[in-house]
Amino acid sequence: MSKLIKANVIGSSSFVSDMRQCLSGDSVVAEFNNSNFTILPGFCDVHVHFREPGFSYKETIKTGSQCAARGGYTAVCTMPNLNPVPDNMENLQLQLDIIEKDAVVDVYPYGAITVSQMGEELSDMGSIADRIIAFSDDGRGVQSENLMKQAMLKARALDKMIVAHCEVNELLKGGYIHDGVYAKRYNHRGICSESEYIQIERDIKLAEEIGCKYHVCHISTKESVELIRKAKARGVDVTCETAPHYLVFDENDLLEDGRFKMNPPLRSKEDKKALLEGVVDGTIDMIATDHAPHSAEEKSKGLEKSAFGIVGLEIAFPIIYTHLVKTGIITLEKAVELLCDNPRKRFNINGGCDFTVWDLNCDYVVNPDEFLSMGKATPFQGEKLFGKCIATIHNGKIVYKG
Repeated sequence: MSKLIKANVIGSSSFVSDMRQCLSGDSVVAEFNNSNFTILPGFCDVHVHFREPGFSYKETIKTGSQCAARGGYTAVCTMPNLNPVPDNMENLQLQLDIIEKDAVVDVYPYGAITVSQMGEELSDMGSIADRIIAFSDDGRGVQSENLMKQAMLKARALDKMIVAHCEVNELLKGGYIHDGVYAKRYNHRGICSESEYIQIERDIKLAEEIGCKYHVCHISTKESVELIRKAKARGVDVTCETAPHYLVFDENDLLEDGRFKMNPPLRSKEDKKALLEGVVDGTIDMIATDHAPHSAEEKSKGLEKSAFGIVGLEIAFPIIYTHLVKTGIITLEKAVELLCDNPRKRFNINGGCDFTVWDLNCDYVVNPDEFLSMGKATPFQGEKLFGKCIATIHNGKIVYKG
């Protein structure tokens, strides 16, 4: 006689079926068959910075993957702004060796689009294609249209995706927060919305012409949402992500504190509204954290002089659950699609037998000192969230237990 299934299991029909079999059997899974728990598939974040090699004083692959596991993630994709930049096989191998030694979850590195991410010549794309998840120059937009066209042609030939940080350098003008009401009120230099969406518009046209798989990083403006919505309607092979902070905060929430500084910046109320609409209607395919740790010193210099970037892996799902699911904006099933199903499908990342166990009734106040990440800067510091990760299971092993 099978055991009573007590835990609530959320996910695809195949995932639910597999978990129900495991919960009723004698396995590591059965210990989590508790009516207080909700079981979800292992999440997948296609946009994280683990800083190693080159900047291990900010984060390492070990600490980054540990904090991912604490947040319910069993797969992450690491951006290439490292030292050395993974623009050839020799440089990439340094990162692969550390991943093999230290990672507690699946870590898939990006390869750079251009040599040293300088935007002047293509990287050795062919030599690294089989060992990377996709090509990106994240942290920098590729300024040359002709070079981006060459990159898309090469990526198409290699059956790889171009993943783009879209930013027009000549429009930045030294800005560091959104060019909006707050910037004008407090005499800060602003980053205009055009700097993001103009390059997205350019890249969409190229991707449509070439037939390249194209993904847009961390969109933040209403114009970006609309451009991608229209491109999808035309059949362009484009997907996009946004991050939790853009769905919760806007420029009106800014404080004179480096933990509110990220790139792209928190935009206007209208932009946040458009992003939420894009999440609901499917224009925005996935939510990624852009987990970007820095040292305490680098984040202690206010809005103007602090480094760009915040951390988010350990609290991403609780943020989405608290602010989008509990408020009725999306369902829990939709949250799982955004955090797991859609990124895995688009980036062809298998979930295997990975799952996470949550107490969704547990509430707490965010205290960055408790993070496993070496980075502590988050605009959610002091915020009340719901959802505590009880355990994360990857390849049949418990990689985090709270």
